[in-house]
Amino acid sequence: MKPVALLSLLALLLVLPARASTPTEDIPIYAASLVGSPYRLGGSSPETGFDCSGFVGHVFRQITGLMLPRDSHTISKATFPLTQIELQPGDLVFFNTLNRAFSHVGIYLGDDRFVHASSSRTGRVMVSNLNSRYWHEHFDGARRVTPPDGPQPADVAPD
Repeated sequence: MKPVALLSLLALLLVLPARASTPTEDIPIYAASLVGSPYRLGGSSPETGFDCSGFVGHVFRQITGLMLPRDSHTISKATFPLTQIELQPGDLVFFNTLNRAFSHVGIYLGDDRFVHASSSRTGRVMVSNLNSRYWHEHFDGARRVTPPDGPQPADVAPD
């Protein structure tokens, strides 16, 4: 690197205020870093593989310290409902993939994209688009995880 460029970069770093990212900003970043991890039914670690709820639980545990329920339907009951237009990176998106409500979950990245441990057929964690035909037809809702000291969702009657 040229000395002038190096000095310019150093000056820029000294002038800009330092800003640590918040956990909610880190959720989609960490989730996307796991793309390519193997799929494994019942899995909850990058080394051995993930299923959808194990993937979401792992990301939230690593970034926020929150322990989410182990299955996608129960996660949906423990989180706040949102409209699709309210989605922000780090929110959860749910799908009816097994002919039952909230049977699949992923983490919203923004720009209609989400990351999820897809299935044994695809075999890996991947990024998909909410507007693709399959995911659009199976979309079951969006939810937001809140910290334990924040407001809690109202009890939801079983489906």
